[in-house]
Amino acid sequence: MLYGKEHVRRYRETDGAEGHDWNGTTVLLLTTKGRNSGEPYTTPLIYQRHGDDFVIVASKGGDPSHPDWYKNLAANPDVEVQVKGDRFKARARTAYDEERPELWRLMTATWPDYDSYTKKTDRKIPVVVLEPLR
Repeated sequence: MLYGKEHVRRYRETDGAEGHDWNGTTVLLLTTKGRNSGEPYTTPLIYQRHGDDFVIVASKGGDPSHPDWYKNLAANPDVEVQVKGDRFKARARTAYDEERPELWRLMTATWPDYDSYTKKTDRKIPVVVLEPLR
């Protein structure tokens, strides 16, 4: 099973032929700029489409702290995304309160474990919208 840096490497090498379809769902590559280092960091993340946008979840498996990629995009919302062979720039934002319930349902339909992650943490797990800049 692909995971972490190996997932990123195989996804990039194959334009997502390996790594896009993963454990019954779909994965994109998100590249953020390190909030301290300024270096690029790429993370494979489960996603779903919502209109022209892409939706991801900053779950970190229910950990009490936000994942580093989320902290990075909070500091700099300009990101790069790869979906299969399509690479593009996007602006990331945390879902608005009024849209979050619909987007949460969208994401738990593809990865039901997100609901169980909420029971492991006191933090409100962010739903993130990636708006392509095309």
